[in-house]
Amino acid sequence: MRLLFLTPQLPYPPQQGTALRNWGLISHLAARHEIWLISFDERPAGARGALPEPLRRACRSVVTVPVPARTPGDRLRTLAASMLPDMAWRLWSPAFEQRLHAHLCDHHFDIVQFEGIELARYMIGAARLPHSARFVFDEHNAEYLLQKRTFEADARTPRRWHGAAYSFVQWQRLRAFERRALRAADAVLCVSPEDAASLQRLAPSVRPTVIYNGIDIAQYAKFALPTPDSPFPAIVFTGKMDFRPNVDAVLWFARRVWPAVKQAHPRARLLVVGQKPSPRLDPLRADPDIVLTGQVDDVRPYIAQADVYIAPLLAGGGTRFKLLEAMAMRRAIVSTSLGCEGFPVTSGRELIVADRPEEFASAVAELLRSPSHRAALGESAYRFVSATYDWGAIVPKLEQIYERLTAR
Repeated sequence: MRLLFLTPQLPYPPQQGTALRNWGLISHLAARHEIWLISFDERPAGARGALPEPLRRACRSVVTVPVPARTPGDRLRTLAASMLPDMAWRLWSPAFEQRLHAHLCDHHFDIVQFEGIELARYMIGAARLPHSARFVFDEHNAEYLLQKRTFEADARTPRRWHGAAYSFVQWQRLRAFERRALRAADAVLCVSPEDAASLQRLAPSVRPTVIYNGIDIAQYAKFALPTPDSPFPAIVFTGKMDFRPNVDAVLWFARRVWPAVKQAHPRARLLVVGQKPSPRLDPLRADPDIVLTGQVDDVRPYIAQADVYIAPLLAGGGTRFKLLEAMAMRRAIVSTSLGCEGFPVTSGRELIVADRPEEFASAVAELLRSPSHRAALGESAYRFVSATYDWGAIVPKLEQIYERLTAR
């Protein structure tokens, strides 16, 4: 088949959630299909140059468009003058739309796959064009639900009421926009049964198909060396650190959990690994035992250092690549219920689930004391992720969807 993918950022190198999913799908589909790609390019103008070799090998054609500049004033104007949600404007580019329309007019594609809500507006517009392709909408999160949860969290804190007002408006706009996007697609993908149910509540006529997030297990397992005994036990969190759910998670852990962990293990260190740390995290730099790494070339060596890997998420949706990565590397994990939402795991078997600060601190402290418990959790997590979440098992299920669509 000839497949056209549209992605919000270059899929390679796969250094965070969206790119990890996009590259996992594209790189494995490329073995049996012809892949064309239109992508936004986040690299600075002076650093764009040649495309990464793995991406050029995987794709028959790659067309890139610079990420559109958008000032705070632009955001305010679209908030006031448009009924579309902010996410529909975040990557809006006439140049990108022109590239898509030209591809649809000049080439035949069996499938056009739109990756994420930020590209849904292009799908809605392209549905009006004459073409023979089937449109697949890969909905990485139930976005309206994420905004609803953010609104509910902020509404409980008076100093966050301005944020709650914004999230309420976005929640309502996303409900309408997301419903339009779901109905414009020939097939809808999502990453968990929970998201599938949320999307179907929004558009009852749509039947989303769960295509799990996955990873190349072997590429992580080779880094999964036993953690050496160290007088400085390491607690590790990874993720984009300008993404609000990640920022809130780290701040909650640092303020509500970390003091009790430090009391039990005075030499423990917390490594926060991820690009573009938010200024909200700057106060943490005063603690010499908390390290904010910023962007790293490869998260695997950092995950490999983890005596305990944490996912203290309080908001968000979908399923977290960070947990798949830690499981594939046999790390002992402590997570909130929301952090491991979408995974059929059992607390005490693949990981430990703790929602209250004192429970979370107790779980981390106990694991730091017990190498045998850490090893048992890590092995169980590895067996779990290997059985279901390797791309080699996931991609054939996506191909079955393509076959059904093109057989109509």
